[in-house]
Amino acid sequence: MANRKPFVGGNWKMNLHADEAASLAKQLVDSLPSNEKVDIAVFPAFPYLASVGAIIKDSAVKLGAQDFYFAENGAYTGEVSLSMLKDVGVEVVLVGHSERRHVLGESNALCNEKTLAALNAGMEVILCIGEKLEQREAGQTDAVNWGQMALGLAGVTAEQMSKVTIAYEPVWAIGTGKTATPEDAQKAHAAIRNFLTFAYGEKVASGVRIQYGGSMKPGNAKDLVGQTDIDGGLIGGAALKSADFTAICEAAIC
Repeated sequence: MANRKPFVGGNWKMNLHADEAASLAKQLVDSLPSNEKVDIAVFPAFPYLASVGAIIKDSAVKLGAQDFYFAENGAYTGEVSLSMLKDVGVEVVLVGHSERRHVLGESNALCNEKTLAALNAGMEVILCIGEKLEQREAGQTDAVNWGQMALGLAGVTAEQMSKVTIAYEPVWAIGTGKTATPEDAQKAHAAIRNFLTFAYGEKVASGVRIQYGGSMKPGNAKDLVGQTDIDGGLIGGAALKSADFTAICEAAIC
C-alpha cells in the first residue's frame, strides 16, 4: 500500500429509512477506528444526508453522496446540485457507480462532466470503474478499466488527482457474493495504476488510492487490502451492519 492511507467507503445505496440510518450512524461513530489510521466515509440515501451528517459531524467519518447533477442550481427537476450537498456537509461524492452506468445508463461522458464539476467545487471524488462478466471472460478487463478512466478523467489535472480515488468494481462481483481472488484483484489494480502512471506520471500515480469494490467482507478484507495496490474498499452490503463495516475498516489498517 506504499504510504497511501487506506480509504473505506460504505455505500448504503437505496437502503435504510430514517431511524435505521440514524441508528447505524450512531453505532459507527462509537465503533470505528480513528481517521488518523484510515479514511472512512458513508454514503446515505439523499433524504437522510442532513440527519446522518449531524450525527457523524466531528467524528472520524466523512459524509458522502451517492450521486449529484453536474450543473449549478436551476431548472433541473429531480436533481441535486453540488452546492446543495456541500450545504449539508457532504465532502466526497461517488461518480460512475456500476449501477448508475449499467442500470440507469450513465455514459462515460456524463461521468466526466460530473467528475470535473465535483473537483471544481472542491469535493473529493470516487470514480468507479469495472468490467461486466462477459468482458472479463473475453479478456477485456484492463481495456474496459483503462477506457473508463481515460474518458472519466479527461481534463482532470495532475494537481486535482490528489482529490480522486479510483474504485475498481468488477460488476460480476457486486451483490453476487462472488469476489475476485486477492491475486486477481491485485492484477487489475496494478494495471489501473499503470494507466495512471502513463497518464500522470509515477509520482502522481503512486499517491492515488484504488479501492476494491467487489463484495469485500470481514472474511476477505485483510487478504484483499494486504495487496500492494489495494488501498481499501467501497463496501455495499457489508456496510449496512456496523460490526461488519467496522471489521473491514480495522482490516484496512495494515
